[in-house]
Amino acid sequence: MSLFGDGLEAAVHKAFTRPIPKSAGAQMRYLVKQLKGTRAVAQMLRISQRTVERYVKNQIKKPRPDLAARLEREVKRRWQPQVGARARQRAATTGGIVIDARTRLGYTAPIGSTDESRIRHLTVALPSQHAARLFDAQQAGAGDWQLQQIVAEGLKEVYFQDGGRRAGSLDCVCGKQQRVMVSSRNA
Repeated sequence: MSLFGDGLEAAVHKAFTRPIPKSAGAQMRYLVKQLKGTRAVAQMLRISQRTVERYVKNQIKKPRPDLAARLEREVKRRWQPQVGARARQRAATTGGIVIDARTRLGYTAPIGSTDESRIRHLTVALPSQHAARLFDAQQAGAGDWQLQQIVAEGLKEVYFQDGGRRAGSLDCVCGKQQRVMVSSRNA
């Protein structure tokens, strides 16, 4: 998953009612139950079936850091799917999302002038239509660049143009955003 997509998923995970299992054994047992067997879990995590069985029986308790990260990511992807779907639906229909972006803003200007671009921190509540576009693009497998373009269009409309009340001649909000965090309004 991409950095931006991870932010969208983190926003959805805030709506969860129960935390994911903490121990590696509990996480492994959850995946075995979800995928209906140790072989499928072993293939997904790129480890042996016997290793999965040892985690299930608590014979191994502490995974390597790379395996621990893969294990947690896969459990989070499958954890409380109905709650995640409801959170996405709520953000896409009524609630919207809050974008926390650290980005470079400014005009094309000579270095040293007051119009020179610089890093700014923006926290903007995007309405539900932009949230719907983001979640739809993420479901379709869009990468960071496409997701950032959708956010840039939302920032242009909501933040810079204020729904058509100002900056009518603004052509585009573009460029690479350096850090973007997303959260649900209702979470």
